Amino acid sequence: MEVDLMSVRQSSNTARARGLTHVRPAEVTLQDALAAVADPVRREILRELAAVPEWTKACGTFDLPVAKATRSHHFAVLRAAGLIEQRDEGPRRLNRLRRPEFDAAFPGLLDLVLSHPGR
Repeated sequence: MEVDLMSVRQSSNTARARGLTHVRPAEVTLQDALAAVADPVRREILRELAAVPEWTKACGTFDLPVAKATRSHHFAVLRAAGLIEQRDEGPRRLNRLRRPEFDAAFPGLLDLVLSHPGR
């Protein structure tokens, strides 16, 4: 029996992408939004995303001082707070800052976070 590795990879990536939960910023509480942006590593992720076009920055390309598992946790927190959206393309997970949606829910908060100096 011959297995098509490409379709196995594609179905695996599709399954992984379907496992992502994205929350609309309008459904996030102020407390959860503030908790998400309180961490300096998460603020660095947001700054890096704000500096590039949408869907061009993969998770593994961020310059973060944390282990891979911790990095995954930070991305999950940002997703749960409605700050980022992620999608899988091949072996890479790409990210988008949900700035217009987040700004509508929390006017000025993201501007403040992005204007604050780095780590």
